[in-house]
Amino acid sequence: MGTVRTLPTPVSGVRLADAVEVFLGTIAVANTRRGYAAALDRLVRDFGADTNVALLDPDRVSGWFTFVWGARSATTFNVRLAALRAACGYWREQDWLTGDPLVRLRARPMPPDNSKALTQRQIAEILGLDVPLRERVLWQLLYETAARAEEVLMLDVPDLDTANRCATVTRKGGARDVLVWQTGTARLLPRLLAGRRTGPVFLTDRRAKPSVALDDVDPSTGRARLSYRRAAELFETHTADLKGGPFTLHRLRHSKLTHAAESGASTPMLMKLSGHTSVRSLAKYARVSVEGLARWQAENDPAARRHRPSP
Repeated sequence: MGTVRTLPTPVSGVRLADAVEVFLGTIAVANTRRGYAAALDRLVRDFGADTNVALLDPDRVSGWFTFVWGARSATTFNVRLAALRAACGYWREQDWLTGDPLVRLRARPMPPDNSKALTQRQIAEILGLDVPLRERVLWQLLYETAARAEEVLMLDVPDLDTANRCATVTRKGGARDVLVWQTGTARLLPRLLAGRRTGPVFLTDRRAKPSVALDDVDPSTGRARLSYRRAAELFETHTADLKGGPFTLHRLRHSKLTHAAESGASTPMLMKLSGHTSVRSLAKYARVSVEGLARWQAENDPAARRHRPSP
């Protein structure tokens, strides 16, 4: 595919430009809207503003997408694909689109995350982003508890003990365990629950489809449990413009464990925090970060010690 050409204009149906404008208008957070627009505005430009959304062809869309973003990093490829998936999902809900123009496209595997504790400053920047309340609570909870995202997303409201800042969770492998959070989550969580006593803690924005299992639906709102894929897509989208971003949800867990180790947490404490049953599997998280090394060096600098006042 050497060039991208504007497709023929249909005479009826919803115009692509209008569909994109309406969808982006549903996104309240500016950072998310800007990230989605990068992919959707390019779609309008290359396919034509008057193209009928219902006639987007999977072969043409996949060829176009691969041509435009195929040479980019897996992260960029996946973020742009996530934006188009969100838009197509919305258009199907409006009955503007019946098929899936993205059916030929698959997210690319991400390179292994070998490092990569974020600094305290980076964590503060992420947790301070202007994002919807659901994302704020999820990210805060993931960092404070160092839990896996899959574990937290499976929480139901009855699993929570908000008075004692803890929740019963099913760990990887099926073991039942307790997560304990801190003040940041304690302040935000009641606002998210808004008095709900049943259903999943983290819900989708829209009502569940009839095919969704009842255990994954909140009976009071009809909304479904937020999926890991959607949560991961949103995190990558929101952090794409940060230095070093976008980041994966796993970086929150990794960072908390590294920060706890640097603060002197014992091995048993780190294992309880992380849910690991093997010291070997915990070891990579307990590595000292560059930030921690710099702090230790400064605190133990012989020259600096000479300038400290005598006790």
